[in-house]
Amino acid sequence: MTGFSLSDLEAIVAERAKASPETSWTAKLVEKGQAHAAKKLGEEAVEAVIAAVSGDRQELVSESADLLYHLLVVLKIADVPLQEVLEELEGRTVRSGLEEKASRKT
Repeated sequence: MTGFSLSDLEAIVAERAKASPETSWTAKLVEKGQAHAAKKLGEEAVEAVIAAVSGDRQELVSESADLLYHLLVVLKIADVPLQEVLEELEGRTVRSGLEEKASRKT
């Protein structure tokens, strides 16, 4: 089992965002801005859904990795720390998902 975490990936994204866009895909995404990065996130989400529906396990693993990476880039551009997202998730665990969803305003 690996010790690699989303926090590790967040740190890598932050470091690579400082690099030259000519040498770093992350820096290139950051340079192109939030709309471009969010579009890439959406594309990866669709690809992950397709992999899940098709039952291709390895493709689902690969596309899920792409999805998580692009999510962290979008969060970086928005200056939203991963910890904030994790705290939101943690707060939602105090009740069932059905209860939490029912409490949301429509």
